[in-house]
Amino acid sequence: MLDSAITYLQHADPSSVYLFLFLIAFFENVVPPIPGDVPVAFVGYLIYQSGITFTGALFWASAGSTAGFMLVYMLSRNLGLKLYAEGGSSVKHWLSKSVHRFFPPSDMELLRRKFAAHGYLAVLVNRFLFGSRAVISVMAGLMDLKTRYVLLNAATSATAWNVLLLYGGFLLGSNWQHIGRYVALYTLPVTVLFVLLLSFSVWKFFRERKREHD
Repeated sequence: MLDSAITYLQHADPSSVYLFLFLIAFFENVVPPIPGDVPVAFVGYLIYQSGITFTGALFWASAGSTAGFMLVYMLSRNLGLKLYAEGGSSVKHWLSKSVHRFFPPSDMELLRRKFAAHGYLAVLVNRFLFGSRAVISVMAGLMDLKTRYVLLNAATSATAWNVLLLYGGFLLGSNWQHIGRYVALYTLPVTVLFVLLLSFSVWKFFRERKREHD
């Protein structure tokens, strides 16, 4: 499938390439694990020898990625609002009852207040987090983070990531296939730092909760 996409891009006109970038970036967020990074890097290489512009490729790839992220976020947010619409009262729906058993409404409200900042940070760096992009959009929705900030952070993250991919493909030229090893230099450190920060925050949260109950 990926080889077919590469072959198609080599012979497509700029408008078709931009449409392809939007769609592959969109569906990568909605239906993982579609490999969206490699085609974007390849388009960066094509800038050498075609009518494709860096600005056009960046805009459409980032727009598709942001749109896909926001769709999953909105679906998750809508689901989260339904699950917690009943507040602390008895809930008949089996899914809501199961969720409330593990995450009571009062605790979810506390988690939102404690971890909202981390949630926005996760959205901001989501494109640089290894293997967790789809999870971030779902969690941002369930935590009911503010839509305008999620949109801003998601767009910023997508744009920065696509600059890296397109510019990397442009610089590597015919060696664009090696973009993966260079991307790892960015994703692994960011992922490790974020996981450490989140782990410390969770540990601190539970330690404070334990002190309150002692």
